[in-house]
Amino acid sequence: MIRRRFLQLIALSGASTLAPLEALASGKSKTVIYQVKGFTCITCAVGLDTMLGKQRGVLSSQSTYPEGKVTVRFDPDSAAESSIRAFINDTGFTVVNIHEV
Repeated sequence: MIRRRFLQLIALSGASTLAPLEALASGKSKTVIYQVKGFTCITCAVGLDTMLGKQRGVLSSQSTYPEGKVTVRFDPDSAAESSIRAFINDTGFTVVNIHEV
């Protein structure tokens, strides 16, 4: 059930992951690495990256399967780290550890 919902969200989000040009130009960014539980295949990692790329303030996302590591670079003026964590949890995965870079 969770996987079906996740795949529906991926389909709705589309394939484009362009970050806002203002955020890239500002040079302000913060990077966090999450340890995430719930990846069952490579599609989970790629899909999460696609959906995170659509979120306001997220500049880039790189997820790995089967390690379950998600590296997110974001503009702290546009997005809160807690909202990114909440988004990951809302997609059906569980953030179990956080490391700021």
